Amino acid sequence: MKKKIKSIVSHPLTPVFSSMLVLIVALLLRPISFAIALCLFIAALALVGWPVALDAVRGLLRRDLLDEKFLMCIASIGAMCIGEYTEAVAVMLFYSVGEYFQERAVKKARSSIRSLMEICPDTATVLTAEGEEEMDAEEVPVGATLLLRAGDRVPLDAKILTGSADVDTSALTGESRLRAVTVSDALDSGTVIVSGMLTAEALRPAEESAAARILSLVETASENKSKEENFITKFAVWYTPLVVGAALMLALVPPLFGLAPLVECVRRALLFLVVSCPCALVISVPMAFFGGIGGAASRGVLFKGGNVFSPLAKATHFVFDKTGTLTTGAFSVSHVIAYHGEEQELLALAAAAEYGSNHPVAKALQNAVQTPLQANAVRELAGKGIIARIGGQEVAVGNARLMAECGIRDPRVDAANGAILIARDGVLLGEIHLSDTVKPEAKAALADLRSLGVKELHMLTGDAEAAAKSVADSLGLDSYSASLRPEDKYAALEEILKDPKNRVAYVGDGINDSPSLARADVGIAMGRAGTDSAMEASDIVIMSDVLSRLPDAVRIAKKTVRIAKQNIAFALAVKLGVLILGAFGLVGMWWGVFADVGVAVLAILNSMRTLRKG
Repeated sequence: MKKKIKSIVSHPLTPVFSSMLVLIVALLLRPISFAIALCLFIAALALVGWPVALDAVRGLLRRDLLDEKFLMCIASIGAMCIGEYTEAVAVMLFYSVGEYFQERAVKKARSSIRSLMEICPDTATVLTAEGEEEMDAEEVPVGATLLLRAGDRVPLDAKILTGSADVDTSALTGESRLRAVTVSDALDSGTVIVSGMLTAEALRPAEESAAARILSLVETASENKSKEENFITKFAVWYTPLVVGAALMLALVPPLFGLAPLVECVRRALLFLVVSCPCALVISVPMAFFGGIGGAASRGVLFKGGNVFSPLAKATHFVFDKTGTLTTGAFSVSHVIAYHGEEQELLALAAAAEYGSNHPVAKALQNAVQTPLQANAVRELAGKGIIARIGGQEVAVGNARLMAECGIRDPRVDAANGAILIARDGVLLGEIHLSDTVKPEAKAALADLRSLGVKELHMLTGDAEAAAKSVADSLGLDSYSASLRPEDKYAALEEILKDPKNRVAYVGDGINDSPSLARADVGIAMGRAGTDSAMEASDIVIMSDVLSRLPDAVRIAKKTVRIAKQNIAFALAVKLGVLILGAFGLVGMWWGVFADVGVAVLAILNSMRTLRKG
């Protein structure tokens, strides 16, 4: 019983209801005894107004003279002084109710962010020589063996050692379908084991895990303000002082010239003070972007700040990397042409040279060889290939440019049509052909982007002309450029950016995409397959390899910017209208309360739409 009473007393609306009750009694007693009614009016104002007054005093101590709570106190006290007792209490009542709903709305928006904080557990079950041991996730060393049972959430990025399971990655990628995993598959931290039991090797510390990177991005996103948020910050600096100055002039100037009674002018000035509070803008506009960040994160799209929404919403040109972005990146050896030696020998040499690389091409070569050779003195030449020493001989694996650098003048080099060429000690041994497939959802996703207002779709790739043309034709791209080195990609992107009318988004996943991701108006990294450098250089991270998330991101950006602008236009229009009408005495204090509290609540409810899908 005591807890229930304590809960009622501590509820934020208790002072509001208490004040309303006292106000009703005061209105009933006013015809009988004005003195008693006046005391009750003061009591009603004190009940609901003391928390606001306390905050206003704190604001004064911080020298924040134009704090909205200070303005509300002046308006209420002023209304009380000129005999508008009901309006004096009503201002505080409606302001307090508005503050309550504002706090609830902000808490709901924050809860969508807070839910992300639960994607990674604090502890991990580690297998040791003594058996199972519960450890703090941050203390688990790299290389430790984790035990994962059905229902567990993966605490660190890991690679499966034994077992198979169905896993749920929706917290990371926003995809609700289950994924089957088995030995050698990678597990991102935050993944839920739905069925089965696994042992897995910890690949990196907790602070460097996928979940930690997501949380870091989301936690710092609110620091990067959108231009709409910056506008509101600058606007409030001069808007409120201007209106306060106008209120003082309205209260003092007309009576000096006998144009209106002092009491009426003070009433109009108090209305000005109530309407001038910019809380509808100061709260609702940042909340729109905060909600947009949270809503997008729950769907596997990470915006690194409010400043990213507008560039993406206005993007007219999308530029794509090919491998791993438009295509699956899962290469396989289609056929081998040997000029000298056996096909398996060529594959073994190529696989040995590429052994230390994580590139999809290297993985395809490694998968094609059962017993790889040992390579040393490996040198990688960006945009050309790899030179390594294998068995005391120099082996070059790459494209025609690499063969030319090695001094090989063979007509079959130019005729290889984009194949991987292998040479040993200056002699061309043969060529290896790989095949890649376009992502099944790519065509529909690109058509969706066009329907959202994207004018042109381009592709920049380091792959050969034939492979690039095949992908571009199948997807209906507006243009493509092939056989590009990283610096060539950057230069090609610069050409598109030269036109000031073009708003360019670049989508990629590799290290060689990092300069272009940073240079574009908005850079988008494909997260699951993306490198750390690509994720770092980008403005948006898609936490899956599914291209349909791109049009989803554009929709979220357009919706968030649209809602923020709606709030700005609506709040300014209503406030300006009430200020003008109030200056001529055509509306009363109730309209002022609506222009402040009512508009703020409506704008905040509008901002909450960014949390919803659609």
